[in-house]
Amino acid sequence: MRLGATVPDFTAQTTHGPIRFYNWLGNSWCILFSHPADFTPVCTTELARMAERAFEFTKRGVRMIGHSCDSVAKHLVWLQDIRSFARNLPAEFPYPIIADETRELAVALDMLDESERTAEGDPVSVRAVLIIAPDRRLRLSMYYPNTTGRNVDEILRVIDSLMLTERLRVVTPVDWTMGDDLMVDTTSGPSQCGTVPRAAVPENRVETVQMPSGLAYVRKTKFYYDSSPSTCEFWDS
Repeated sequence: MRLGATVPDFTAQTTHGPIRFYNWLGNSWCILFSHPADFTPVCTTELARMAERAFEFTKRGVRMIGHSCDSVAKHLVWLQDIRSFARNLPAEFPYPIIADETRELAVALDMLDESERTAEGDPVSVRAVLIIAPDRRLRLSMYYPNTTGRNVDEILRVIDSLMLTERLRVVTPVDWTMGDDLMVDTTSGPSQCGTVPRAAVPENRVETVQMPSGLAYVRKTKFYYDSSPSTCEFWDS
């Protein structure tokens, strides 16, 4: 799916019972992370780590939902293995896992790998991360081959950036983490977070980085934060 596209509504059976996606999502951000099949080694470690770090997503107001192309019955057996890789999990697993035996949802969301095929010749389902905003639009996607596990810290980092730049007209530079300097987007043309007219930028709150080109397009600023992108203020006092 392309960024900005509306993620379609769907119904599904999950390890927490049946859901209709839009009703389940409500007005929250969401991370949907897919897996090619149950009882696969990399997926088992990933689901365990996501469960361990579920509190990080909860405090950001992000709902979590997994996906795998097997049945709920298989998922429930698999959860016992997943728990063996995790620590200090509650009695109820912290997020549901969608059952997609027909691969209908994997196909609808384009979570497929053209380089690997099933015995029937169909593309296998891929290890994907979809971050969905409350307006149901896809804001970020990451696709991993089945050989390579994900990095949960990076997922949390980009969620912080997405939520912050959704609220404020700023952009985050390379390797940014919460508390680092931001950049003011004063470029022309469309921008996801919106551009800031140069006249609207308080000069005493912005550092313009001198570039060899002589163009003043790299402009850094600070902000007040309290460990959450929802509590940030644009200009540091």
